[in-house]
Amino acid sequence: MKSGRPLCGASTVLLVATGLFIVVPAASCAESGGPRRVINLDGRWEIAEGPMDPIPARFTHTVPVPGLVDMADPAFEEVGKKSERRQAFWYRRTFTVDSSIPDVALLKIHKAKYGTKAFLNGKLVGEHLACFTPAYMDVKQQLRGDGQENELLIRVGADRESRPTDVPSGWDFEKYLYIPGIYDSVELILTGEPHIVNIQTVPDISANRVRVVTEIQWPERSGQASVTYEVREVKTSRVVGTSKFLGVTSARGGVRTLDVSVPIESCRLWTPEDPFLYELVVDTGADTVRTRFGMRSFRFDKGSGRAILNGKPYFMRGTNVCIYRFFEDDQRGDKPWRTEWVRRLHRKFKGMHWNSIRYCIGFPPETWYDIADEEGFLIQDEFPIWLLSKAPENPVGEKIVSEYTAWMRERWNHPCVVIWDAQNESVTGETAKAIAAVRALDLSNRPWDNGWAAPQSDADCLEAHPYLFSQIQWGRGEFHLSDLANASGEPPVRDVQRNRKLPIIINEYAWLWLNRDGTTTCLTDKIYGSLLGPNSTILARRVLYARYLAALTEFWRGHRKCAGVLHFCGLGYSRPGDKPRPEGGATSDHFIDLEKLILEPNFEKYVRDAFSPVALCMDFWAQELTGGEERPFKVFVLNDLCSDWNGAVRLRIMRGEQIVAEQSRDCSVDGLDREIVTFAQKIPEKVGDYVMVAELTAADGQAVRSLRDIKVVTGR
Repeated sequence: MKSGRPLCGASTVLLVATGLFIVVPAASCAESGGPRRVINLDGRWEIAEGPMDPIPARFTHTVPVPGLVDMADPAFEEVGKKSERRQAFWYRRTFTVDSSIPDVALLKIHKAKYGTKAFLNGKLVGEHLACFTPAYMDVKQQLRGDGQENELLIRVGADRESRPTDVPSGWDFEKYLYIPGIYDSVELILTGEPHIVNIQTVPDISANRVRVVTEIQWPERSGQASVTYEVREVKTSRVVGTSKFLGVTSARGGVRTLDVSVPIESCRLWTPEDPFLYELVVDTGADTVRTRFGMRSFRFDKGSGRAILNGKPYFMRGTNVCIYRFFEDDQRGDKPWRTEWVRRLHRKFKGMHWNSIRYCIGFPPETWYDIADEEGFLIQDEFPIWLLSKAPENPVGEKIVSEYTAWMRERWNHPCVVIWDAQNESVTGETAKAIAAVRALDLSNRPWDNGWAAPQSDADCLEAHPYLFSQIQWGRGEFHLSDLANASGEPPVRDVQRNRKLPIIINEYAWLWLNRDGTTTCLTDKIYGSLLGPNSTILARRVLYARYLAALTEFWRGHRKCAGVLHFCGLGYSRPGDKPRPEGGATSDHFIDLEKLILEPNFEKYVRDAFSPVALCMDFWAQELTGGEERPFKVFVLNDLCSDWNGAVRLRIMRGEQIVAEQSRDCSVDGLDREIVTFAQKIPEKVGDYVMVAELTAADGQAVRSLRDIKVVTGR
């Protein structure tokens, strides 16, 4: 549950009130709009390094909040590594509250690592081991009002090893730095009693209603309250639904849960193509909370193997964001906390025909989820657990449960979040225990992905990572695109996942990564040596990567055996270098200019077509053809849209810019369907290198192509 997080800078703060942004002096840093005030404590903090105890005597550095410790000025040495220089980093700032202190005063630290301990005015107010979920600390007794100065100190562990090994710490086999810091907002929540603890919105699209489950904390005194509910359109602020609970009573000091249903006038559904949002305002008279939601339903259909969005099949096409890897990228800077950059990133992803993102092995700042709601993405939200062999942590189920619970309570009103992803590529049984304990908390019943461990319900999905080229890297044999001719198109899953036949999402594939500068990563050097020889150029590698990734995307989409295809990855780190780990990175994204968000041109040219809603897959994988022979060529024509597609499918053979042969066939594809067009085509007599091109024109008028490189040889 969130109520809109204002941003507090050095001299001004943005307040959210009825959807409008208001600029006010920063002295109070308070959010208006009802009895609840949210004092935003983001901005420049003092910071010092030192032991876990005592508190440092001097603070000679500053650092932004939210941000990471490597952004300190002046810089600290050896940040992100275990170092004898320190055990902890200590953050410090002062602030004032102009009014008297109300009945409820809570400090919320949205996300910080590694392990959080807070002191207000010299008094301990709380500790929080979790690195990925918010800490709420009661500061009523320690907080000074009426303009008096308050000193807030927050200690974070200096490295991942500062926490016990039986709780998740975000271990990642391909990360090299674990940079600590308060990497999301810090807020002070001031309100009256009874106050709202949490709100869960549960859309009922069949009845045009939203179910609202509200947890209300009652004061240590008897009394009554009337609770009102108001639903507004975010874009227009138009009120489209109201409800009221009159004369609510509760036991002293207890939590009362209210369950109401609010009808919505002219209900408009949320989809990635039309991300329409509502705002819910809940008012107890002493506390007012706002939270956004979207009217949408999401599930998987076991029989068809499809995702079902708002009652209709929906093909997930997308990418991954590895935000914790990006945190250690040399070019990261302040980008993850700049709203305009994050929005441009998501819009760039939209431009690749992507409607889905897996936030992989970790959670970005909460602003990212707001933007995904607004821009329209389906988010597979993956908790940062990755436990292959030799992992230096072993989270246990009972410790995971509290973190899963806090994670769900923070996110469940976001329409973008459609899958709870318990972990990555792990076979532990501990996540299964945690899923069983928390599943029923989500009244929308979102499906779960349990990595490579056994799925826990027929309502869930599986993840598959068909890294076909990885066998070259590990010396297990060769692989070429021509081998796809003998592949079934059924994504491979682990044996333990087969206890239920469930819809599959391919959310990683290819294993062809290149660093942003075109060099190979430490996981792909042997692959490019095998495919291109030892002296390949940057351009040759980039073209091969783009063309092969496009072909693999077409293959997995074309066979219609999976619910989604999500490439890996849209944003991660890039660690160029010709050395093995830790100097050289394992994976990378495709940007050549991160600030301007310019993608490598070959990737954008070829892979964008492969993800088009109306797309082609030339089901032809041979790399050599005999000149003069005539043979059939099958082209899969895919339509992910609900509307029908009609048009011409063209087949060309190109030599350079010259069209050597061309023919066309009319084709009609029903919505959410696939057709196969077969061409009989004679191969040119002349020996040499050619490109086979299948092409159609999409509904937006843009040409969409599927390409295969072929070598024509003489007959034997």
